[in-house]
Amino acid sequence: MFMTIPTLMTWARICAIPLIVGVFYLPESMASMQDKNLVATIMFVVFALTDWLDGYLARKLNQTSSFGAFLDPVADKFLVCACVLVLVHMGRTDVFVALIIIGREIAISALREWMAQIGASGSVAVHMVGKLKTTVQMVAIPFLLFDSMLFGVINTHLWGVWLIWAAAVLTVWSMVYYLQKALPEIRAKAR
Repeated sequence: MFMTIPTLMTWARICAIPLIVGVFYLPESMASMQDKNLVATIMFVVFALTDWLDGYLARKLNQTSSFGAFLDPVADKFLVCACVLVLVHMGRTDVFVALIIIGREIAISALREWMAQIGASGSVAVHMVGKLKTTVQMVAIPFLLFDSMLFGVINTHLWGVWLIWAAAVLTVWSMVYYLQKALPEIRAKAR
């Protein structure tokens, strides 16, 4: 199941990362900062939408696989973390936001792996607070990448800053939730 349409779309998200990052390293003679912001935003939105589309197609075409189930969240995490680091580098978000988001992704990924090894992965299954966190991140990041007025009325930088901090709060909340769910298993196995 390495070469199905949904898996190829997931791989495309991973391959998009250097393209999105690379846009900001184009010389000013090739593109203005406003053009770079627009291109990076469009690419992020298009590739973020493939996250929904590849899952839909996997189910519709009966092409679900354990490899796809593994790769899909990895691609999402790579895409989000790379963009958050670009935003920190460009001074559009705070380094503490990046530490919270990236630290949580590492901690929860490790927790899920360990819980799977002990046969208790159901206790850390995706929950609504995790989905809400992801949704807020996926709106905040393109707002911060765009970093301008949208339709002449929406200050995407201002909204992006508020949303990325809301995502950071939801990130901590979701991490605490998953750790609480895993705590009984952790205590049982630690003895």
